[in-house]
Amino acid sequence: MAEAIKTGPIRIGVAGAFGRMGQALAVFIDGRADLEIAALCHRPGSEGTPVDGADGEQRLLLGIDEALLRCDVMLDFTTPEATVALAQTIAAQADAGRGAPALVIGTTGFSAPQQDAIAMAARQVTIVQSGNFSLGVNMLTGLVQQVARRLAADEWDIEILEAHHRRKVDAPSGTALMLGEAAAAGRGVDLTAVAERGRDGITGPRKEGAIGFSALRGGGIIGEHSVIFAAADETLTLSHAAHDRALFARGAAAAALWAARCGKPGLYSMQDVLGFTQIS
Repeated sequence: MAEAIKTGPIRIGVAGAFGRMGQALAVFIDGRADLEIAALCHRPGSEGTPVDGADGEQRLLLGIDEALLRCDVMLDFTTPEATVALAQTIAAQADAGRGAPALVIGTTGFSAPQQDAIAMAARQVTIVQSGNFSLGVNMLTGLVQQVARRLAADEWDIEILEAHHRRKVDAPSGTALMLGEAAAAGRGVDLTAVAERGRDGITGPRKEGAIGFSALRGGGIIGEHSVIFAAADETLTLSHAAHDRALFARGAAAAALWAARCGKPGLYSMQDVLGFTQIS
């Protein structure tokens, strides 16, 4: 586990450097005085490929092993398989006593075994994982939990709508699931027991207490999420729309600063980073 950083910028490694979020992260970090790009990685075999930085500086892609030696924190917005492999590599390095960076995970779409593997890795290293790094979305998450706690399940139905670009491969989105977990927590139930992820054909009436999900895919939509609380005579909608991926980079940067200074292995969320866990 890397020691807490007291002076100088936090050294950042970006996995998936050619991805949309990887590029947004690199551009955002290049403009910060408290962070610096120490390593860029992509798929195995891409080592040595030149990458032009926003500041005009050219960098070469590194292999994971070399990148981990250069970084205080790795940022990963890639695929579930790649993210799990990276988390396990960092944990093994920490377990061997060689020191290891913290890890910030923005990847979504994990299976239950993959999520278990990340939780296992977090026994050795600091991991901040979130389905969405937007400050607004994390505020929305807290509001959804509070509203769900106060509106009776036998009178208020909950539906979660999300829309993303045509290239997104998982549904519901990680943010939609995060909002669903918040609603379920507010009601004191397990989301897996009440979630309805799709309706088609003769489905019968809506089940009391269900939390429904609907996903739209098209064009270049960055991310839109709405949580609808519907009663017989009124509807309450809480919503958030992203307009620029820089907002996710800003949140990931905040997570990186927090993780580098945490100094304690564990699996954390943006609620921890923003201090919301101390409020409830």
